Amino acid sequence: MTGREFTNIDWDDLRHFLALAQTGTLLGAAKQLGVEHATVSRRISSLEASLGRKLVDRRGRRISLNRDGEQVARHAALVAVHTAAIEQLGRSSTTELRGHVRISAPPALSSVLLAQPIAAVRRDHPGVEITLVGEKRLASLNRREADIAVRMSRPEEGDYSIVKLGETSFHLYASRTYLETVPPKDWTFIGYDETMNASPQQLRLVELAAGRPIAVRSSVLEFQAAIANLGAGVVMLPDFVVAESSGLQRIETEHPLTREVWLVVHSDIKDVPSIRVVIDALKKVLEE
Repeated sequence: MTGREFTNIDWDDLRHFLALAQTGTLLGAAKQLGVEHATVSRRISSLEASLGRKLVDRRGRRISLNRDGEQVARHAALVAVHTAAIEQLGRSSTTELRGHVRISAPPALSSVLLAQPIAAVRRDHPGVEITLVGEKRLASLNRREADIAVRMSRPEEGDYSIVKLGETSFHLYASRTYLETVPPKDWTFIGYDETMNASPQQLRLVELAAGRPIAVRSSVLEFQAAIANLGAGVVMLPDFVVAESSGLQRIETEHPLTREVWLVVHSDIKDVPSIRVVIDALKKVLEE
C-alpha cells in the first residue's frame, strides 16, 4: 500500500478533545470529564499525533481550535451522539425492562411535577433506575449530561424529539397580611438573582414592579415563596407551586405570563425501552 496508512483513532482521545472544544479550556474539559487537566492535554497531543496534524493553537493559557480542529470537533460531536445511543441500548435488557435514565429539569418542576410519574415508573418497572437532576441551566443531551430534559423553552436546533407537555401560568402572589397592610404604591418585590435577569418571569416582574424596588432576590423558588408567605413582599410564581393551603393570595393582573413546558430527548435514543417508559409516564402526568 502506498501513501499514508489508515489512522486508528482512540475514542478516549477524541472524547477529551471534544470536551476541550465544548468548554474552551483544559480546566473546563477536565472538570467536565472528572480528570486532571494534564490528562486532557496528553490525550489531545495523542490525537494530534494519530492524525499527523495540529488541531489546537496554544498561546499561553488560551487554547483555540484551528480549522482542522473545528472540523474534527464537528465529527466528534456526531460520534458522541451515536455512542450515547449504543450505550443506552446496552443498558436495556432484551427480556426485562432495565436501564438507567437521567432526567434534567428545573428545580421547581422537579419537586412539584415529576415525583408522581417517576414513582409510577419505579412501581411498574423496578428494573429502571432514574436520576433526576434539578438544574436551571440547559443540560446538553449531545454531551450525555442527560437522557431526557424537561425545559421551559423549546430548543432551536439539534436532532431532538420534542414534545410540548403543556403550559404554566405565572401570577403575582403575596400574603394576605401584606396585601391588607401595605398599599400597592409601597409594595416591594421578591425576584430572582442576576443569573435569571433574562428569564421571562423576571422581565415580567420588573415590568409589573414599574420602578418599585425588588428588595429580596434568590435563585431558589421555594425560598421566594416562603419569604413572601412571611410578608416580605410580592413575588411572581408559577401557579403549580402555590398550594391552596400556602397562605399566599393571587394578585390578578391583565395578560398573565404563560410559559410552555417541553420534553426533549435525542432522536437516536427516544425508542430505547427504558427511555420510552419514562417519556410516556412524564407525558401522561404533565399533559393532564
